[in-house]
Amino acid sequence: MRRPLAGALGTLLLAGATVAGTGTATAQTPKPPAKAVDFAGTVALSNCSGSLVRMPNSADGDPALVMTNGHCLETGMPGPGEVITDQPSSRTFSLLNSTAGKVATLRAVKVSYATMTDTDVTLYQLNTTYASIKQRYGISALALSGDHPTTGTSIKVVSGYWKRIYSCNVDGFVHELREGDWTWKDSLRYTPSCNTIGGTSGSPVVDTATGKVVAINNTGNENGERCTENNPCEVDENGNVTVRQGINYAQETYGITKCIAAGNKVDLDLPGCTLPRP
Repeated sequence: MRRPLAGALGTLLLAGATVAGTGTATAQTPKPPAKAVDFAGTVALSNCSGSLVRMPNSADGDPALVMTNGHCLETGMPGPGEVITDQPSSRTFSLLNSTAGKVATLRAVKVSYATMTDTDVTLYQLNTTYASIKQRYGISALALSGDHPTTGTSIKVVSGYWKRIYSCNVDGFVHELREGDWTWKDSLRYTPSCNTIGGTSGSPVVDTATGKVVAINNTGNENGERCTENNPCEVDENGNVTVRQGINYAQETYGITKCIAAGNKVDLDLPGCTLPRP
């Protein structure tokens, strides 16, 4: 996890890992056509990237949600074990169109959920609905996938802050990713071509085959250090530690969809919800 940008410079990155093996597509087993992935529905924060998102069960009339990293929270990074719910917020977000042009300023009414424990996410509830945003600005929210991503999947990391898209593949998954005092579970590792830079924190990671969000960009090992801030390390089920300098990671988002009830309300008591509780 890299600290958010303060003005023009910053410290959050996500890049790749060891390149995943690639097979040769044959005429008998063609790959599905990739969805066009652009900036529509992404947002720029003052110090990070993010996206306007909806859950599988979200309705057009529900209050809209913006997703970014937990460490991008305007009140500071949540500590280990800290979970924030229903915290008032008036934070603003620049909503972008397909060519990264700003079309609107969106405003939050509260932080619905934020944590840096097990994952690294903040969900903001806005003062408007998906239907209203679509009607006024012609922008639809990005859909969160309810399924676990798979190794080898073609993905794009879309940064609203820098107005830049990175293309790579899912290299694999990490049992535990440890950085400083924080631990994240089942993290997604990129292949190297997603060599993102500071300010890409909170960018949606989009599956190019489905067009759905499967993860949220959050960290990378900068200097080859072991488990320190900005230098996460991988820990397997047996406690073995691996350091991959220059490798970058995201946190999966399918689990979030299990914790959102009707009306886009966060309900940590829903069956299948494993997000940390306050």
